[in-house]
Amino acid sequence: MVQEYQSPVRVYKHPFELIMAAYVRRFPKCPLIPVFVNSEVVSKNESEDGSTLVTERRCTIDIDAPRLLKRMAGVDYLYFTQRNTLNRRDRTLHIEVHNETFSNRVIVSESCKYTVHPENEDWTCFEQTASLDIKSFFGFESTAEKIAMKQYAASINKGKEIVEYYLRELEEEGITYIPRWTPAVVSGTVVSSAKDGLPSKDPACPTELVSGSPDGHIEYVLVFSLPTVKLDADYIRRYLGDLTPLQESCLIRLRQWLQETHKGKIPKDQHVLRFLRARDFNLDKAREFLCQSLTWRKQHQVDFLLDTWERPQLLQEFYTGGWHHHDRDGRPLYILRLGQMDTKGLVRALGEEALLRQVLSINEEGLRRCEENTRVFGRPISCWTCLVDLEGLNMRHLWRPGVKALLRIIEVVEANYPETLGRLLILRAPRVFPVLWTLVSPLIDENTRKKFLVYAGNDYQGPGGLLDYIDREIIPDFLGGDCMCEIPEGGMVPKSLYRTAEEMESEENRLLSDSIYKSASIFKGAPYEMLIEITEASSVITWDFDVSKGDVIFNIYHSKRAPQPPKKDTLGAHGITSLGAVNAQLIDRSWVPGQDYSMVEKALTCREGESVQGSHITRWPGFYILQWRFHSSPACTASSLPRVDDVLASLQVSSHKCKIMFYTEVLASHDFRGSMTSLESSHSGFSQLSGATTSSSQSHASSISR
Repeated sequence: MVQEYQSPVRVYKHPFELIMAAYVRRFPKCPLIPVFVNSEVVSKNESEDGSTLVTERRCTIDIDAPRLLKRMAGVDYLYFTQRNTLNRRDRTLHIEVHNETFSNRVIVSESCKYTVHPENEDWTCFEQTASLDIKSFFGFESTAEKIAMKQYAASINKGKEIVEYYLRELEEEGITYIPRWTPAVVSGTVVSSAKDGLPSKDPACPTELVSGSPDGHIEYVLVFSLPTVKLDADYIRRYLGDLTPLQESCLIRLRQWLQETHKGKIPKDQHVLRFLRARDFNLDKAREFLCQSLTWRKQHQVDFLLDTWERPQLLQEFYTGGWHHHDRDGRPLYILRLGQMDTKGLVRALGEEALLRQVLSINEEGLRRCEENTRVFGRPISCWTCLVDLEGLNMRHLWRPGVKALLRIIEVVEANYPETLGRLLILRAPRVFPVLWTLVSPLIDENTRKKFLVYAGNDYQGPGGLLDYIDREIIPDFLGGDCMCEIPEGGMVPKSLYRTAEEMESEENRLLSDSIYKSASIFKGAPYEMLIEITEASSVITWDFDVSKGDVIFNIYHSKRAPQPPKKDTLGAHGITSLGAVNAQLIDRSWVPGQDYSMVEKALTCREGESVQGSHITRWPGFYILQWRFHSSPACTASSLPRVDDVLASLQVSSHKCKIMFYTEVLASHDFRGSMTSLESSHSGFSQLSGATTSSSQSHASSISR
């Protein structure tokens, strides 16, 4: 397995020339890096004008590995080749490193670069990438990989420290300024291609460098010639916390993947980091976890919940919970007087849907408050503290439909708001509490359960109690403090407000099904097809879909003939009685391409995780078929028509199945009026968790964007 590393952008607040003077002092060997035994210059080539210097070195490394492993490998030292390209005119240094030792068994590759800060020419940026691929190593591949990653992580931590050490050494010698390189003067003419020695900027390639400003606010600074949005190491420490080099790498690589597949519509770094922590920084697991949540947020428009959902009056009167200042660590504090809440009455009067939306709105507000407290307290705050008062809890709270609603809410929160609960303080737990805990604890993540602190009776008033976590001046009055807490008193919901069973059943699970987006499965040999009838030419068909599993091919066809629904007994001869999972096909196998139907858009291959939006301006009235087809090898795609054998195989092979979530809309020609701005109603409401959005340009006839 290939191990990869990507660093954040590390900023030295010193000019490039001074950093280079410090950098060269680490050769031929550096006492601060014991494993770096020695290095020798193999070759050195300088351009005629002196602007470019290419230096090749052979470096000797003493890996801290068990002696037995070294003896089995037959080596005491490892040798690496380093190639440095210094461009004094553009003020850049590019470093390429690869291994000589065991090059047929192990491939080590590293690339580093020093560049001028895009917004401050007296500062220097550094970033690096590396990869390790151990193909074979005497049966000790896993051990060798762990040793190599441990050594590399240690050297990364030392990197900035070493440069700063030599900067101090230069300062002690009285060297605090080194003039910039200037080209030689030939016949009174200065030979130079860069103004004032600054790197050239390409306005066609803008990206952003996210960094922390001195006043504590996040700056989104335009950077030119960088391929993607990059993170400043100081920004990570200020707004995300102390991460190990490998954890930083996981965050950056996941952000890069999101940028490539979602084209800028990515969640904020704090949110991405929560999903990484929830999966112990396993990149593949965190990516799958996050994508499922982003799909859920988009499907149910959760990002707009705080702005669009109006809490029913019943919740405002009888839901006994609310935000109350912050704890000693600066985390937002939410107080829930569960024992005073008539959960049965709320479920009977409002249904599970309203309670679930209430809890989701609390979590969304918690995310906002964490960001605000991060700015206020000047340190990363990514979770909140919840205080639950159980005084009054009784068997009424164990009413089965109420417990069912609670379990469902816990399941949704665990799946979409990981690592948001910093601490849960459960006070005045009664004797019935263990029964409730037995029911709900299996659904709570183990890491989350470790954050629970339970106090029976008045134990919270003693040592190790509430005062260890909350300042005395904000302890609520109902817990013996002096602070007034603006939380509803609760009480019994009048039975006259209860809904009938029929009313509650009609709204059950609406949050999971009432969505402008629909889901579909695509099987190998059985594409998913959607029919749209157009009565007026120049109408606009718009689409927005996410590929949540597998790869698909998206096509649009036009036909003047109305497709006939397939016969129910098409596969009856094969003894199949139920084909609910197989998609009905609209394009009849007897149809002739170019005669009965035609393709109106070039086929688009969409990869797993991609989000695709686009539109098509219809030229003719008739029937348009949107088709999502399983993407397989070229040998398997000779025909888009399903075969019986393929359908049967698709029912048995789970890998031959794709999933999409889609939304389509048709705009009449008089609404379109020749301007793509009228397509605003079909935009993809992806996420307020997004730090950036993307708008795609539209062509005269159609547009497809990802």
